[in-house]
Amino acid sequence: MTPFRIPLILNRLSFIACSLLPCSSIAAVSHDLALPAEGTLPDANEVARQVYFANHFYAFKNFSIRRRGRTMTVLINHSKSGKETTTSLERHLNNNYNTDETSSVTSKDLAIFHSGKMKGTGMLVTEYNDDTKNKDYMIWLPSLRKIRRFSEPKHDDAWGGSAFTFGDVTLRKPEDETHVIIGKKQFRTCLGTINSLEGKHFRYSGQLPERSCRHINKEVYGLKSTTKFKYWWYDYRISYVDTKSFADYRTLYYKNDELIKVIDRDWGRVNNDQGGDPRALFWKYWYGLDLRTGQESWAVIPQKVVEYNSNRKNSFWTEKTLRKIKR
Repeated sequence: MTPFRIPLILNRLSFIACSLLPCSSIAAVSHDLALPAEGTLPDANEVARQVYFANHFYAFKNFSIRRRGRTMTVLINHSKSGKETTTSLERHLNNNYNTDETSSVTSKDLAIFHSGKMKGTGMLVTEYNDDTKNKDYMIWLPSLRKIRRFSEPKHDDAWGGSAFTFGDVTLRKPEDETHVIIGKKQFRTCLGTINSLEGKHFRYSGQLPERSCRHINKEVYGLKSTTKFKYWWYDYRISYVDTKSFADYRTLYYKNDELIKVIDRDWGRVNNDQGGDPRALFWKYWYGLDLRTGQESWAVIPQKVVEYNSNRKNSFWTEKTLRKIKR
């Protein structure tokens, strides 16, 4: 493989008072973040931190969307011209690390790609307790049979060539934006899907879901989050966040007050063995539409591949697992 191909692969992998006014700083989100006290109205920064907690599965010691036989998570990209590409993958997140001064690691995220241009590729991301330290990226390149380390990708890089960015999926932190609660209302619409594929049988995932209307009439906060990055691809985004579970069902992105992108997330709740924590959630699907290009992306997670609080040892999240990936 020639050297210029390696960054290209990474780009393909480039696969979430204060209630009235923005606050200047936000504390880092810890794995033991408590729910707001019952009967109190959280401020905007607290809502943003709770959303981050739910999206990073901090309610679990580990969380996986694994492979079960031929059933896997699929990421479907659909261009405006009708061209369609599919990638199947598994992803394993581990939050079971000590967060005291004796441990430098706070979490690890392992992704393995099983089809498409990235077939046989693996990516291991390490996040550190030091909030000023960038995440560490190790990528297994099957054609070279070697591991390469890369610096943290840019927030606006596409994740898996999709309408989702690395910022959308994992990198964006609450302190990267200023937050304002702009209201509270009932969620009124169904979530989006790729219309032409809705309900059809699909390789790897089985039958694709119908559009989700399960969240209609749930009470949500309107959370306006304005980026702190200069000359950024969006100015602000508005998220509709469940007032009890902090699931973000829909996020609308705006540039110059024009809607440019929509991301919908269908959330499910695991069994009540998490001490009743309403944030013990999992994704059923993500749907994204980039209104500038017409690209649609749909990540579908069959419920049978969802696994949490497994007995896997921390040694699973190491280079050794990457080296075992088969082409």
